[in-house]
Amino acid sequence: MRAVAAHAGAPTRALLAFLLFCTAVEPGQAESLVVSLSFSRLAVTSTYAGTSVAVFGAIERDGQAGARSGGYDVAVTIRGPRQALTVREKEALGPVWVNRGQQKFAEVPSFLAVLSSRPLAQIADEATRRRLRLGLGAIVAAPDLTLAAPAPNDPFREALLRLRRRERLFTEAEAGVRFLSPTVFRATAPLPATAPVGPYDVEVVLLAGGVPLARHEARFDLVKSGIEQGIATLARDWSLAYGLAAGALALISGWLASVIFRRD
Repeated sequence: MRAVAAHAGAPTRALLAFLLFCTAVEPGQAESLVVSLSFSRLAVTSTYAGTSVAVFGAIERDGQAGARSGGYDVAVTIRGPRQALTVREKEALGPVWVNRGQQKFAEVPSFLAVLSSRPLAQIADEATRRRLRLGLGAIVAAPDLTLAAPAPNDPFREALLRLRRRERLFTEAEAGVRFLSPTVFRATAPLPATAPVGPYDVEVVLLAGGVPLARHEARFDLVKSGIEQGIATLARDWSLAYGLAAGALALISGWLASVIFRRD
């Protein structure tokens, strides 16, 4: 694996989700979060075989806030680049498979990792988890994930979750956040080689007694480097020239193959 990391970063994403969160946070917020990532930019090459990103955090309390008797809980959600996709249901019709039904998804994270200090069911009740979108189930069940209104026990959402889990692009770790002290924590999420390049949003939520107290957002980027980046830039910025060059290369390769393997 070859990767080059550089430090910089900026949080951005989902104003509506942020407003919903703010309505859930209790007034007179006494805690705040300080969060840092192990890198903010990772350049990958053709030899990239996966890596991991570490999230470090500290809980800061104002001078009048006392320690929470029940301690804190932390949930970390990492979302990859969004993409539109369609999930289709196939049915065997004799020797062939045909599409029976389909569901279109508007903006699905291409990668999802949810890490928490305890099982999410012990951290917050179901209504709070759905409101804050904590956990894979709550994220996949979000109303704005599909173009159509969500249906209870939607088989297409369940299929999406199952397929992405099988590909190791959706993961959930109930003990993925470890407290190094009562107010300092660390979480590590694996990024497989199949994780797509692009911006990744990191959301850290602090809770106590099932009540959200603070939230912090960060971001890192996976970018191509070397010859792969050059080819990608050429295909994007000079699409006509790239297409002509690819066609010419295919013709030349075919001609060379016919010459080399020609039988007299």
